Amino acid sequence: MEKLVMIPGPTPVTRSIQDEMGREIQAFGDPRFVSDYKEVIDSLGQMVGCKGASFVVAGTGTLAMEMAIANVTKPGDNVLIISHGFFGDRFIEICDRKDLQVDVLQSEWGKIVPLTEIEAKLIEKYYAAVTVTHVDTSTGVRAPIQEIGKLLTQYQDTIYIVDGVCATGAEIENMAEMHIDILFTATQKAFGVCPGLFMLWASEKALARRKSFAKIPEYYVDFLKWLPVMEDPRKYFATPAINLVWALKESVRIIKEEGLKSRYERHEKHARAVQKALETVGFKILAEPAHRAVTLSNVIYPDGVNDLAFRAKLYELGVMVAGGLGPYAGKMFRLGHMGNITMHDIVAVLSVIEQALVSFGKPIKPGTAVGTYLEEINA
Repeated sequence: MEKLVMIPGPTPVTRSIQDEMGREIQAFGDPRFVSDYKEVIDSLGQMVGCKGASFVVAGTGTLAMEMAIANVTKPGDNVLIISHGFFGDRFIEICDRKDLQVDVLQSEWGKIVPLTEIEAKLIEKYYAAVTVTHVDTSTGVRAPIQEIGKLLTQYQDTIYIVDGVCATGAEIENMAEMHIDILFTATQKAFGVCPGLFMLWASEKALARRKSFAKIPEYYVDFLKWLPVMEDPRKYFATPAINLVWALKESVRIIKEEGLKSRYERHEKHARAVQKALETVGFKILAEPAHRAVTLSNVIYPDGVNDLAFRAKLYELGVMVAGGLGPYAGKMFRLGHMGNITMHDIVAVLSVIEQALVSFGKPIKPGTAVGTYLEEINA
């Protein structure tokens, strides 16, 4: 049986994007590919309001995290990490390996770090950089990145880094309007392309910070190695993932065709409908209502439901979801609903979840979750 992939990345890949990945290879110096690569780079910069440089590079979101930190800090610098879960915490080790002085503001899982706490911390000392994950996949919490950006306008020498891996292309993000200096994401989330590329955007301030250093220890993720290629893809530094660039180009075309505003609204409407539907059949959503992401739901089981057995049942019925992380491992599953996932996909998944609940002895009236979802979507 074919499995419907409903984890928070990789997300389902549409046929037109798959077709681009299956094209006959071209040389990276072929004028046709050079033109395609440059079009993708420029389009992505426009999409997120970047007035500096856009980087489209082979690698994962974790590599993008390293690129962000490596280019704007030096050993001994202070970095403030605002963490709403497992992936926010990942910045801690990255910074530690670079001998940075780290302060961490960690929220209780499901909640955000209050802005008052962030403001109080910023007053204490100068921070070379501040990091926050827009949507932490481990908790489903959406950080108030615009409000944090506004706070940071009072600290002009601080670089504001936003991890958009589980947000960009589905949540509202604009670097210029939100005062973001570095934003990054990866292809396998809301862009609906298979894993293999990351995209990073750097403001003019972030680029100037890198240029203020004679060199950095890192090689592959050095802005200055990639900038000439991003400005003119005829130049060479490292081999681009050619077919993935084509796939990303098709993804960008799909996003433009839908329209960014419409895409954000679609994700918001479907997410809230999914979350309400799941609550009607006995689940709880980990993130507080005011701070729930639109890209995934982190779903806490009702009493009497075994995590491994439940997810195995979903898999048997044709749906793959992800397990919980950290303190919620075994207590919840994570359901992705981003990118090019359709209403039909969601209806199918909710129906399977209902069937699984019934198999665990839960008195669920068939169609309860599906009906709630459809009512909300059509309201």
